[in-house]
Amino acid sequence: MSLTATQVQHTRALLRQGLAIPAHPLALDAQRQLDVRRQRALSRYYLDAGAGGLAVGVHTTQFAIREVGLFEEVLRLAMETARAWVEPTRELAMVAGVCGRTEQAVAEARLAHGLGYNAGLLSLAAMKGQGEDALIAHCEAVAREIPLIGFYLQPAVGGMHLSAAFWARFAAIQNVVAIKVAPFHRYRTLDVVRGVVAARAEEDVTLYTGNDDHIVLDLVTPFTVQRDGQPVTLRFRGGLLGHWSVWTSGAVRLLEQCKAAARDPAVTADMLALDSRVTDCNSAFFDVANDFHGCIAGCHEILRRQGLLEGIWCLDPSEGLSPGQKEEIDRVCAQHGDLADDAFVKAGLSRWLA
Repeated sequence: MSLTATQVQHTRALLRQGLAIPAHPLALDAQRQLDVRRQRALSRYYLDAGAGGLAVGVHTTQFAIREVGLFEEVLRLAMETARAWVEPTRELAMVAGVCGRTEQAVAEARLAHGLGYNAGLLSLAAMKGQGEDALIAHCEAVAREIPLIGFYLQPAVGGMHLSAAFWARFAAIQNVVAIKVAPFHRYRTLDVVRGVVAARAEEDVTLYTGNDDHIVLDLVTPFTVQRDGQPVTLRFRGGLLGHWSVWTSGAVRLLEQCKAAARDPAVTADMLALDSRVTDCNSAFFDVANDFHGCIAGCHEILRRQGLLEGIWCLDPSEGLSPGQKEEIDRVCAQHGDLADDAFVKAGLSRWLA
């Protein structure tokens, strides 16, 4: 099934609305096998929480699903669950993670498009060491298969430094619809903004925050760059986040708060304070104290406490909570419990697990 200009424009318009898109975790049983019932329950939870779509096969889903033959099954399960669970009139932005060298990435993009995914989120981790020309050629090849979302992944979990010049070239690629900005780095975040402005792509390429250290700040800040002697202002419209795989109904409300605050000429001190509270939660969930070693297990732990997951198992037995991480999660749950959605999950859990 070939990609059409109409499909690209549709995806572009959908993402332009500004959506809360959780990065979908992987539900495993004690034998580290896929727990289909709980995988489906997670998707139902996110959709009932008001998520604008799902990101599947991404870092939070564990890149190793490819090595154990689960990539297609997990993508298919999420798509089938979404189609069966929501009204046909409700449009979702379904995003598939795409990675590997060019042959693999193109094949994954083609598969995702065939399954009905709207866009591919492209990780460049496997292309480390390649020059800019090779990276752009790689991105162009994948963009011919599916509307493309760029991914500025932080180096701590496999990303690489990418210049403003790279992002200008990337934003100019036909079929690029958005960029997930997740370097956890203010200067590098600005590089993406500068690149999009330099490419004159601000109307075609939508910015989504993946900066878990500054979620609220990204969403309420006007990013202004000079071009031809005139200011050009960009804003992050939504979020595509592993952090939003937990407390998701609260994340959906948070995004709406941020949208409202961004429309006001002055952002309140309360909103700025909320940024630090959300970041504090993330520090525990993502195990910042241990260089993000327990970032996936930390999200699993919240979902386990709520009953959505049976355990925190990852495909790699060495992945789990770091020393002291459980205590940090206890702390932020106690201090920021108003940001949680425990009551929402309790009310819906039996239906999602049915």
